[in-house]
Amino acid sequence: MTKSSLSDRFGLQDRVALVTGAAKGIGLATANRLAEAGASLLLTDLDGAGIDSAAQELRARGHRVETMTADVASPGSADALVERAVGTLGRLDVLVNNAGIFPFASVLEVTPELWRRVIETNLSSAFFLAQAAARQMVKQERGSIVNVASIDALHPSGGLTHYDTSKGGMVMMTRSLALELGPRGIRVNTVSPGSIDTPGARAATSGAPAEVAQSFVQRVPLRRTGQPDDIATTIVFLASDAASYVTGTNLVVDGGYLLT
Repeated sequence: MTKSSLSDRFGLQDRVALVTGAAKGIGLATANRLAEAGASLLLTDLDGAGIDSAAQELRARGHRVETMTADVASPGSADALVERAVGTLGRLDVLVNNAGIFPFASVLEVTPELWRRVIETNLSSAFFLAQAAARQMVKQERGSIVNVASIDALHPSGGLTHYDTSKGGMVMMTRSLALELGPRGIRVNTVSPGSIDTPGARAATSGAPAEVAQSFVQRVPLRRTGQPDDIATTIVFLASDAASYVTGTNLVVDGGYLLT
């Protein structure tokens, strides 16, 4: 058996990827790295201006990119996004379920509306997008789905019961999907980021004293906060043939935080 080159194993030429939550942070970094690896892209986000700006920059560098403004939690959005990818780009090889929200609320203050919004955005949307993508990938006899969870799926945080539940559910959902879809040539994996320096994370912690942030970094064995690109490059690995024998795993990218 002839071995392909390392660059070929990591390359995504002639493949199409759909990235949710792609306007900023991890989603935007992932879009850039997938494009660099050779993939054509469909970017989606509630922030239409954000994904249009990202697409414009990527096109200027010679990449093929489409956009679709959508709320992934809305009924019907999953089918519409997959149809758009196939209709404009011809196929769908990679799905990155990155869209998510993490509003802080005490367990005593979580309302039914907040609970439902978090679960629908973080978990239900990921399932129905994976389902819609898998229906297309089955026709192609291959595909890779990468779900972006969180270390909160493994280690709870105060004020985030609703969020932690959604991400814990995503990890188990990933394993179930991997088991069922593996025989059809579809791999499904999870990436669980630790503390990542994103616009959303900065906004959520903007009122915290500087010493709180510093104490957190001191607990991380690698002594730094993660960057969106730390997650993006991990996602590219899982999407590529370099990870062709990897499915059902939860790859933690947290600088060693869970070791402490």
